[in-house]
Amino acid sequence: MTTQVNGVPVFQSFQEFWPYYLGEHRLITCRVLHYIGTIASASLLVYLLVIQQFHLLPLVLIAGYGPAWIGHFFIEKNRPATFTYPKWSFMGDYKMCYMALTGQLRGELSRLFGSEGTHKHVPKGYN
Repeated sequence: MTTQVNGVPVFQSFQEFWPYYLGEHRLITCRVLHYIGTIASASLLVYLLVIQQFHLLPLVLIAGYGPAWIGHFFIEKNRPATFTYPKWSFMGDYKMCYMALTGQLRGELSRLFGSEGTHKHVPKGYN
């Protein structure tokens, strides 16, 4: 990342984007809302496909993005990365949820942000 457009860093790959994404999800309450949305939307998607209620598929977006955006607007008080990087943000949601469920997220937060991984500050190299 070397440039910014409208105050948002420009990334060339998901690998570059990941530290920024995780930095936008520093507070555990925001992350929990993301986990709820990610798991609820994936479960709802499978359920609706199984019962063949395709007209209800837009509810999957509400189930996923609703809790996540509440976390951003009211808890983190930042702009969801989905607006600028929809594909990488979606990938980040699943990677963050997977790492949390497998016990890897704490180490990743420490690696990227040091021992104060749950406190808000700019990630290494992003100041």
